[in-house]
Amino acid sequence: MVARIAGVLGGAAVLLLAAPVLAALAATKLAPNEIQTTFFNGQAFSAATNSNVKFKMTFTADGKMTRVSANGGAKGEGTWTLSKDGFCSTWKGAGANCFTVVSAGSNKWSVLKGSTIMATWSK
Repeated sequence: MVARIAGVLGGAAVLLLAAPVLAALAATKLAPNEIQTTFFNGQAFSAATNSNVKFKMTFTADGKMTRVSANGGAKGEGTWTLSKDGFCSTWKGAGANCFTVVSAGSNKWSVLKGSTIMATWSK
């Protein structure tokens, strides 16, 4: 019985400690119009995948996007649209994917698909 009470109290303590972190993440999520104003304005910005592949990306106001490998390698182009929670993109030859964007520090943002960080954007 004592172990069961300790387990319940320990679980409650973890939830209480996690609540501010979860609230902070929700508070720093960019609204679709903020994503458009910050990134989808024709100005290039840097992107890095989790495996540290780096790109220069440009999203234009007319719904088009391009990416160029930072190593001078492959180029890509596609289209973007705003969604209820963020944005969706479709690269040529691939299906559509939707993302949210959250602040990750000074001039850095995490691009998430669900709860998984897919890339980091910086300016």
